[in-house]
Amino acid sequence: MDLIVLRDVSFRYDGTPVLVDIDLTIREGDFLAIIGPNGSGKTTLVKVILGLLEPSSGSVEAFGKPLGEFSDWRKIGYVPQKATHIDPFFPASVEEVVGMALMSNRKPRARSGREGRDDILRALDEVGMADHGKWAIGRLSGGQQQRVFIARALVTSPRILFLDEPTTGVDAETQASFYDMLDRLNSKEGLTIVLVTHDIGIVNKHVTSVACLNQRLVYHGSHEDFCRSGVFRDMVTRGDHFISHEH
Repeated sequence: MDLIVLRDVSFRYDGTPVLVDIDLTIREGDFLAIIGPNGSGKTTLVKVILGLLEPSSGSVEAFGKPLGEFSDWRKIGYVPQKATHIDPFFPASVEEVVGMALMSNRKPRARSGREGRDDILRALDEVGMADHGKWAIGRLSGGQQQRVFIARALVTSPRILFLDEPTTGVDAETQASFYDMLDRLNSKEGLTIVLVTHDIGIVNKHVTSVACLNQRLVYHGSHEDFCRSGVFRDMVTRGDHFISHEH
């Protein structure tokens, strides 16, 4: 099933092209890595898909509906860049942070009371943080906080999860276990995952497909085929490391 479909999508910022003629389909069960050099439009692309930015031209569909008519935002989870950059003294527990998603204006049919608490505990268990529910969010490490924000995105039982540079500032060992967790959610729980990342080396054993963006979509296909493609060879030759994303 096609969950997200973009047709001829372009986006301009103050007259400057950021995305140009993007055709992209995200299918149920995908584990998609969106990669590309600095300023290539990766975060902008995700924001257009989520309805946070309106494309200059083209169309976006979510679950078979034009984005303007789509309302069941519980089906879509999102963890933005720098989600863990919070005040260490922020007065909220882990359970409270996760529960905030149940009160989102974009997810009006969220449950409350006992059912809502069960959803919170289930989401924390899915990311291995069930024992930290009462902890203050500021007491956690960066990697632990990232898992909590994943739980926050999972609490409404979405069918697709978008993550924008989720392991920035997290050590390599923590990154490895983090990607293993995402792989389990994808392969065992059937969650479709879209990951904006520069860490193509560490996720290559998990992702099923790659979308390489440089304002235009220069590649979209399997990860295996990408590693054999001329696009990949050109990137290696140029020394691209996929770091520091602004768009």
